[in-house]
Amino acid sequence: MATATETKTAQQGPKLPVLKREKLILNGRSYHWITERICGVLENRQPFLWWLLFLPSALIAAVGVGGGLFHLVSTGVGVWGNTNRVMWGWPIVNFVFWIGIGHAGTLISAILFLTRQNWRTSINRAAEAMTIFAVMCAGIFPAFHVGRVWMAWFLAPIPNANAIWQNFKSPLLWDVFAVSTYFTVSLIFWYLGMVPDLATIRDRCKPGLRKFLYGLFSLGWRGGNRQWSHYEMAYLLLAALSTPLVLSVHSVVSFDFATSVVPGWHTTIFPPYFVAGAIFGGFAMVLTIMIPARFIYGLQDLITMKHIDNMAKIILLTGTIVGYAYLMELFVAFYSGAKFEMEAFKYRISGPFNWAYFWMMGLNVLSPQIFWFRWCRENLWVVMAVAMCVNCGMWFERFVIIVTTLSRMWLPGDWKYYSPSGQDQLLFVGTIGMFLTLFLLFLRFLPCINIAEVKWTLPESDPHHDDHEDHPDEGTEPIAAYQQELSGNETAKA
Repeated sequence: MATATETKTAQQGPKLPVLKREKLILNGRSYHWITERICGVLENRQPFLWWLLFLPSALIAAVGVGGGLFHLVSTGVGVWGNTNRVMWGWPIVNFVFWIGIGHAGTLISAILFLTRQNWRTSINRAAEAMTIFAVMCAGIFPAFHVGRVWMAWFLAPIPNANAIWQNFKSPLLWDVFAVSTYFTVSLIFWYLGMVPDLATIRDRCKPGLRKFLYGLFSLGWRGGNRQWSHYEMAYLLLAALSTPLVLSVHSVVSFDFATSVVPGWHTTIFPPYFVAGAIFGGFAMVLTIMIPARFIYGLQDLITMKHIDNMAKIILLTGTIVGYAYLMELFVAFYSGAKFEMEAFKYRISGPFNWAYFWMMGLNVLSPQIFWFRWCRENLWVVMAVAMCVNCGMWFERFVIIVTTLSRMWLPGDWKYYSPSGQDQLLFVGTIGMFLTLFLLFLRFLPCINIAEVKWTLPESDPHHDDHEDHPDEGTEPIAAYQQELSGNETAKA
């Protein structure tokens, strides 16, 4: 005869192990600690490492961007290494590179927000700022590539006395609208998300200029129920608006190439291939800048290994997609039997620029594959090394697509080896300094982590948090490898 205990166990069913979510905020930090830690980044004196990064970056930006553009405008675009055939040299390579860097910010903010991925809350603010600064760096190259930068406003459909109107059939004009729209929406999205945090800093400031400026940009935020309701709806609508922009912007950039009849460019795989590559490079840049920031400001409890692990997995996924696109390009070129298409890819592999092609394949396809191993995703030195490899590999990808194709097209008399000038290299290095300078200033004067949204991930934000502790589910068996059990008590009982 079965005992009472066995009968009760049989009625309840066997105990099933429940996967427990890892905490996104470690060490049981409170609301107050989160506010003090994030606000302390911009209220306290900056650490020595911040100055060690800021001063060289500002100097490089001043010399590379300021001095380089002054020399370019006063002399002419002939100081670049562009030729009659390779009219798109380093300037457009760098433009596409920086536009791709800016994709991860909107992806983290918009798409992960709509899919309710709470792990985005610790990194979305910095990723959004990275988007703004990367697009600013990208805009320099096409603006000055027109030759007479003071005429760049002709790209906008504004009536003028010269009766000049834009050619809306040109993908280059599509770039103008796509990138400007992307920048505007991303800027509004970034600013709107900071309004509650700016009000928090405003209330902590002493009377003076800082309090006035934070009060001005916080738009009179008081944290009332009506304000939160409008804020959440506006944030949701902007996220929904930004989501198609993630897919459209780099697709439009790919149309610069795909709508032509140039061998190596005229392919329909370019839009998804460019989007995956942009997300791939963007997440690598997020890791590149956030891991040092995490170390400098002691944000290990807010930016945990869970965040780094998730971003590493996304890099692995998108890197595999990019590798598939590379192989599919080769397959289509050789399977099609198109003579000129086959020769274009043979030239990439065996021509004088083959060093760039093999660097691209090795850095973009092979290096992320070590993220299949968990110990690699948990080693910050390995993660940083892979992120830097991806950053370099994505630049080589744009170089291979643009330079190797233009340097050898239809006419043998136009075939020539392309070499960038010192001015090209100076300006590109200057934009790297400009990007780092702007990001370091962002860390200094604005909250680098979303205070309000991070607090939503704490167990205390769940209105039934006490019920879970007072009424544990007896039908589940906790697993020691995880830190927090899923809140599925009522479901399990039902």
